[in-house]
Amino acid sequence: MQVNIDPRVYNESFYPYLDDQTETQIFFGGARSGKSVFLAMRVLEDLLKGGRNYLILRNVGKDCRYTFNEIKDLIYLWGLNDLFKITQAPLVITCGNGFQALFRGLDDVQKVKSIKPDHGIITDIWVEEATETQYHDIKELEKRLGGLSEKNKRIIMSFNPIIKAHWIYEQYFDGRFNDEDRLYTDDKLVIHHSTYKDNRFLTQQDRDRIENETDEYYYAVYALGHWGVLGNVIFTNWKVEDLSDIRDQMGTYRNGLDFGFTNDPTALARFAIRDKKLYITHGFYEYGLTNPDIADMLRPVIGSEYVYCDSAEPKSIEELRYHGINAEAADKPKGSVNHGIQLLKQYEIIIDKGLQFAINEFQTYQWKKNRDGISMNVPVDRNNHFIDALRYGMCDLLESGIRVCLI
Repeated sequence: MQVNIDPRVYNESFYPYLDDQTETQIFFGGARSGKSVFLAMRVLEDLLKGGRNYLILRNVGKDCRYTFNEIKDLIYLWGLNDLFKITQAPLVITCGNGFQALFRGLDDVQKVKSIKPDHGIITDIWVEEATETQYHDIKELEKRLGGLSEKNKRIIMSFNPIIKAHWIYEQYFDGRFNDEDRLYTDDKLVIHHSTYKDNRFLTQQDRDRIENETDEYYYAVYALGHWGVLGNVIFTNWKVEDLSDIRDQMGTYRNGLDFGFTNDPTALARFAIRDKKLYITHGFYEYGLTNPDIADMLRPVIGSEYVYCDSAEPKSIEELRYHGINAEAADKPKGSVNHGIQLLKQYEIIIDKGLQFAINEFQTYQWKKNRDGISMNVPVDRNNHFIDALRYGMCDLLESGIRVCLI
């Protein structure tokens, strides 16, 4: 299907990779660099040319709608409405020549394994926000690229480099790529680095927001696009293990819930405490959930158990109760943030290897620094939604005869 897209719609840094055939492609860097928009544009060009079917993934299926809407908006912006069929349930974009982009979440692995396009095979897997994923997810996806095709098969990842301790850094970057590098290529791998300076379509206000970031870590990650390095992380008393074989042996569980919606996720932390060890075995971390959605997700996980929630949302707590959830408010007395942190520090925390969102928070939750770079006893209010939920779940504990209700 011959359609000519004006090359000027692309940022110069990305345009050389429009037809790149390398089997593993990583596009990473700072906020607003244009990497995801470029990949969305490339999806449309590839579908129009024919021969490629895309499987586009996020760690949680509901989050696929962001990328789906990005591509859908491009179809309308480029005036290609008549050449594509857009399906909302399930999320599928089908070109008039039969080739498709299919959208799924890694939270439903069996459906991902069985998904098939209408015509041909999956040739391209694009994992957006790949730092949300786990090592074994990507390895399983690589196996998914099977079958005969005229085109080279590719796995594509895009993300902000949140923390250098992430498995993606160890697997693909270590020994290959330094902070000052912009590009790495070999026969099987492309790593492309970009920042907001590569995006000529940003307004000055957009640029100012990024450039005016005062936190050293966030400036490094989201302005410079460097792998995050934290020297003042709050928690070091944790490790990751496979807890799947002992989940049913924990006895009494505790549950905490932090509400979110558009900009922040709703997070559930389900955990058990035994012998001064805190085992985090279950959880979710999703955007865009209504209260009925939350109740539907809680019910099969916690049953009739209590869940302690952010007391700042009494209406949401009442709605969860209406839907059959034993929801209780976790109070927020003054000083309870640090009190809760100190309580958590008393345990050895063991996180199930399947909870990458929890791992990411424990890797990046840090103390604020003053203008002299000295750490203060105040946590940065970011990367803490799951940790907030975890502390809410402990608010029925007593310490020195005082009820510990955590912010």
